[in-house]
Amino acid sequence: MISYYKNPVVWFEIPVTDIRRASSFYENVFGYTISYKEDTTVKMGTFSMFNAPGISGALIQVDGYIPHHSGTVVYFSVLDIANTLEKVSENGGRVLIPKTFTNDGFIAHFEDSEGNQIGVYSSSLTRTDIETLSKTA
Repeated sequence: MISYYKNPVVWFEIPVTDIRRASSFYENVFGYTISYKEDTTVKMGTFSMFNAPGISGALIQVDGYIPHHSGTVVYFSVLDIANTLEKVSENGGRVLIPKTFTNDGFIAHFEDSEGNQIGVYSSSLTRTDIETLSKTA
């Protein structure tokens, strides 16, 4: 079957237990605007779509969706992982895997305000990254 999308993933949902707390966390950490919607069974905070490549998704509070550390990890693209992890800690999250070099950039994992394991990715090198990498070479 041929996919009509260029990305293999087109949508994600992050389970939350308190939609307002989670929305505030993600807005403060990443600077996104979360659009809030509610019906009789679902509370949803949708991440703003940008006119750029990639996908979007939502925070979702509904029976049966439970925050977790196991399974799929969603990665958010950021320019500065260290700065992002500081904001995570300042907003009630917890660093699980510190900034780590991979073959094509850097990653880190954190626990959000709801207990989900979330990843961040950056292909950008900061001055500190360059100095650290030059010492290990």
